[in-house]
Amino acid sequence: MNQIYAFQLTKQIKHDESSHDRLAPYCGLAPHNRQSETSISSVTASRQGNKRLKNLLIFSCNCLARTEGRWGDHYARCRERGIPHGKALKALTRKRLKVTYAIMRDRVP
Repeated sequence: MNQIYAFQLTKQIKHDESSHDRLAPYCGLAPHNRQSETSISSVTASRQGNKRLKNLLIFSCNCLARTEGRWGDHYARCRERGIPHGKALKALTRKRLKVTYAIMRDRVP
C-alpha cells in the first residue's frame, strides 16, 4: 500500500466507525435506495459521503484495475460477468476498502 494513500486515508476516516459496512456510506461507496410511497424502488449510486475520500479510493483503484495480480484479477472477473467499467471499479474499491479497514482494525502493517 502506498504511504501517501495510507496517510490520506487515515487522516480522512473517522476512527469511531465500527465496521467496513458503516464506513462505505461515509466514503460514498454504498448504493442509495430511492423510493417513494407509490413508486418502484430503484438503487442508484450515492452522491453523499466524503467526496475527497471517494475520489482518492476510486482513482487509486483505477490504476490497480490494470495490474496483474489480486486486484487486477478481481476487476477482470467483474468485467467478465458483464459489469460495466464504473460498477466494476466501485466493486474493486469496496473490496480494497474492506482490506484497508481490516488492516487498520487489526493494526497489522
